[in-house]
Amino acid sequence: MTVTIEIVLLAMVALFVGLRLYSVLGRRTGHEQQPILRPAETAPSSESTAPVADVAADRTEATGLVYEEGAASGVRAIVSADPAFDVGRFVEGAQGAYRMILEAFWRGDRDELRYLAAADVYAAFESAIAEREAAGERLDNRLVAIERAVIQDARLNGRVAEIDVRFDADIAAVTRDRDGNVIAGTLTDAIPTHDVWTFRRTLGSADPNWMLVETDEA
Repeated sequence: MTVTIEIVLLAMVALFVGLRLYSVLGRRTGHEQQPILRPAETAPSSESTAPVADVAADRTEATGLVYEEGAASGVRAIVSADPAFDVGRFVEGAQGAYRMILEAFWRGDRDELRYLAAADVYAAFESAIAEREAAGERLDNRLVAIERAVIQDARLNGRVAEIDVRFDADIAAVTRDRDGNVIAGTLTDAIPTHDVWTFRRTLGSADPNWMLVETDEA
């Protein structure tokens, strides 16, 4: 009976994490966090998806620039292959993924990182977490604001789409020792950061998720 209860509890935890991830990287709802992904079964509406020509011509949303000029041809190719792809919603969803991944890394949440990052990226995160744990340190970081998020480049190789998103953000960073004492950083001064993250997805695949496959400094 105890084993059965533990299995049920583990299944409930896995379902909760999966649903939380899917709310950011999954199906488009039009409410709360805007997702990176298009819906698998829902046809695009005239309000959310512009024709290919319009997407290529207009690179701005209400929030400003969503992709740089150099990414125009790649964005056009992705929209042509997947007309339901919405550039503005992708950028909004990418910001949500950026926040989730950073916060998971800071608190050392390996399970959540596995859902969000490809194997190579996860391995780098896990190595840094293990090193931090071995030193008896923990991060008390806070993402203050994402000042700018823009598609820097986009590519389509066959059915595999890759999109590079540049994030300019302010992060308050603090490192504490095993006793909770601050050994580096401060929460009162935010540090400007500039990152380029690459997301990948095979268009038309059963898996609707865009996976983080590379991180770099801008």
